Amino acid sequence: MKKGTLIVFEGTDGSGKSTQFKLLCDRLQTGGTPFRRLIFPQYQEPSSALLKMYLNGEFGSHPSDVNPYAASTFYAVDRYAAWKKDWGDDYRAGTLILSDRYTTSNAVHQGGKVSPADQPAFFDWLFDFEYHKLGLPEPDLVFYLDMPTQEAVRLLRSREAETNTRGDIHEVDQDYLTLCRQTALRAAEHYGWKRISCVDAQGRVRSIADIHQEIWAVLGQSISTLQ
Repeated sequence: MKKGTLIVFEGTDGSGKSTQFKLLCDRLQTGGTPFRRLIFPQYQEPSSALLKMYLNGEFGSHPSDVNPYAASTFYAVDRYAAWKKDWGDDYRAGTLILSDRYTTSNAVHQGGKVSPADQPAFFDWLFDFEYHKLGLPEPDLVFYLDMPTQEAVRLLRSREAETNTRGDIHEVDQDYLTLCRQTALRAAEHYGWKRISCVDAQGRVRSIADIHQEIWAVLGQSISTLQ
């Protein structure tokens, strides 16, 4: 069966992931490359009800108040609903799909709730559950935007001040964000995600344009070879 190409953008909160995702989408659109754009979670859909309750703290004010298997299921159901209702036919028809977050987010955010020794078993369960049990497609390429936690927290707090908002239970917990980054680095190495460092060799945050150019160098002109 012909299938599409699925490219995923992943990163901890405050990494600038959504900004880079939008820049790539805009560049592909300007260049006339046909693709579908996905953003998870789909907060506007009924399928996100449980994960919104979780993020809003209705099951506990700390991420660890909900075990990683239960929380992962909340997010997986949202993706499954989108696959069945929205983008499954396009993918099967060979369309290029770009997704801001995916199953990989469960690996990053929920994997940090288990010990490093137990993480491989959790990853195995997670990917078997979503890719095999639920039948969601595996990504062809995952960009992992790696931002040091201290810089990510600074950017998150700045965003909250600018928008007069408060982050969800993930975004306001610095210890949790630290665990997520450690987990993401392990997952990226183990599963071959393309790591994009958001800081330079001196530890300074790179410009948005500089990071985008690295992403384009990986993908850009050779995107047709992934299809």
